[in-house]
Formats: sequence, C-alpha cells, structure tokens
Amino acid sequence: MRSCRVVALALVVLLGGCAQESGNGAAPRVREEVPHGYVEGAEEMPEPQFRLVLADGETGTVHVLDLLTEQTTAVADVEDVRGVTGDGRFAYLTTGADGLRVIDSGAWAVDHGDHLHYLTAARDLGAVTGQPPYDAAADTATSAVRAGDGRITLFDRARMEKGELVETGAIEDAAAALPYRGHLLVAEGGAIRVEGGADVGACMDAAGTAVTRRGVIFGCADGALLVTEKGGAFEGVKIRYPRKTPAGDRATAFRHRSGSSTLAAKAGESGTWVLDVAARTWKLLKTGPVVAVNAVGEDAPVLSLTEDGVLHAHDPASGKETASTKLLAEPATGAPDIQVDTGRAYINDPAGKAVYEIDYNDDLRRARTFKPGFTPTYMTETGR
Repeated sequence: MRSCRVVALALVVLLGGCAQESGNGAAPRVREEVPHGYVEGAEEMPEPQFRLVLADGETGTVHVLDLLTEQTTAVADVEDVRGVTGDGRFAYLTTGADGLRVIDSGAWAVDHGDHLHYLTAARDLGAVTGQPPYDAAADTATSAVRAGDGRITLFDRARMEKGELVETGAIEDAAAALPYRGHLLVAEGGAIRVEGGADVGACMDAAGTAVTRRGVIFGCADGALLVTEKGGAFEGVKIRYPRKTPAGDRATAFRHRSGSSTLAAKAGESGTWVLDVAARTWKLLKTGPVVAVNAVGEDAPVLSLTEDGVLHAHDPASGKETASTKLLAEPATGAPDIQVDTGRAYINDPAGKAVYEIDYNDDLRRARTFKPGFTPTYMTETGR
C-alpha cells in the first residue's frame, strides 16, 4: 500500500484550489469551476451524438461512425491494435506497438440538471506507454488507466477534454482503481479502499468494475462488492454468488447500458451472469459459452452472442429466452462485441466487414447494416 501515497498528492495537484476536505478523512472531493464537458470550440447539438469508434486490426486505421448521419471519418492510424474500450467519450485502444492510444470521439453529453447538452469535437490525444492488456475508468475529474503489470496511471480529465494527456499520479501493483465522485477507490491487498481513507470491504482477487446509479461494483472471488457513497462516507456491501458456483464461472468483466443497474457478465462455460444491483442478486442464464454480452437495463433484455453467430435476448428476471436471430454470416471470429444505448444495440462483424444495428425492443430486428469499407475488428460506442 505504500505506493498509493503518491495518489493523495496527485489528486491535490489535480484539483488545485477547488478541493474541500470531507469530514471522515477521505480524499478531497471535486468542486468544478467550469461545466464538466466544456471544450472551447466544441459545437453544441440538439440531440445525442451517438458514435461508434471502429478500429481495423489489420491496417490499424481508426474511424468514427456517426450514427445520425451514417458518415464515417478517419481519425488515426494505430499500429498493431489489439482491443478497444471506452468510457462514454474517450476510446482507449490497446496496441502492441506504443501502449495505449487515446482517441476523443467527439461525442459526449453534459448534464445540466434539468436538461442535457450534447457536444461534438474529435481528436487523437496520443499514446500512454505500458504493458497490455489495459482497462480504463473515469469520473469528471480523473481518468485511471490500468496496465497489465498492475500499474495504474492517473490523468487529469479536464486536460484530456482539452486535448492533452497529463499524468497526475500512479499506483503500483493494484488490482483495480475506479475514480468515483471525486474520490479514488483502489482494490489492493484483498480489500477496496478509499484512497486517503479507510477500507470499505473485503474483495479478494478483484477483477471487473462497473459504475451504476446505485453505486459502483467491484468483481470479487466470492461475488461482487457494491460500494455506495453518501455525504462523503463510503460503505461496502457484498453480493455473494449462489452456493456451489465454480471458480471458473466467476464474473471478471461487467457490461451494461450507461446508468443502468442491471449488469451482464460471462460465466465461463456455463452461460451469462445477470447481476441485479437494486435487488442485490445474481442469476445465471444457461446460454452456454458466449463471445459477447451486454445488459440493456431493468426489465429489458440481456443480450448475448454465441459462437455460432446467433444473437440471443433473455428476460433478466425469469431467465427465459425471448428472441434470437442469426446475425453473423460465419461463426464468430475476431473480436465481435455488443454495445447498447437507450434504443439500439450494435454488433460488429469482422468477418462480414459490417456493423449491425439491432432494435432490441422489437424481437432483435435488424434496423440498419453499416458497411464501413474496412474490417471493424474492434468497436466501442460513445455519446452515451
């Protein structure tokens, strides 16, 4: 834990003069001086600017597909792309050449309380050196990037939104780190801790995180730890797996629609996990092995893609399959993924060089097919 002390200093530097100490000794909270998401020169739009960041694993070309206009724009050439993840605005491309490449997709929403503003401006922020694989998470103040060797690098989110990658601190040998409401939650030594504060709960072999409206989730060997915050005080509650769950079936990565509290995760060879954060329960869907999963939300379908190229929808409460459709022309190859927003799901088909838009509320109807003119090996959605 000694290496984590650098974070407290880094956060003080990051927050400058706009920090306020909480009463329980926890790390400082953020008081924003300018509206989150403001970027000089960005164009404000009247509706959500949903976009897909698509990367060709063979050529390294990275494009942004505007889902409103259906226009595709080249953003960067990235050597040896091996994966991509996103945080709603930025796309993080794992590479074998220069570490992690960060792309600002130019699509994000700014919450003004009684309404949302949608803005657009795109750019390539450059690379973060390190060892793959990578994971990234962010709140309004900090972005945390975890490399495969356990090193977590912190970046000033406000500077990222201005087009700059500015490192503000680092943690060595942590299993995970999650910026949340101006604090930093760290998984280390079999526990989740608020940096600068106390442990909030045990979590052995932490893997996988998710932010929901009911708190944040850390995947643990025996289930998940739900961490909530109120008035600067944090509390952890364990949501344990059903009895006799094999170790090989544990969830190590969670997927869900932004803001929802129903999560999906692969369950080894057995199927798909559904974690209901509100009810604090797990349900195992007997889908068999899946290559991709995602959860739309409460009382909405859980989607899974099986190796035969079939997309399935299941009711998260009953576990019953409600629809299925043969989607991929060939058995799943490359890195097909499922991205979801408030009305549609998107599945990339590397073998078919296509991206499919699915209406998950209409028996998985294929609403649109995009042919970008290159292989969409990797995909993430932004603007959510």
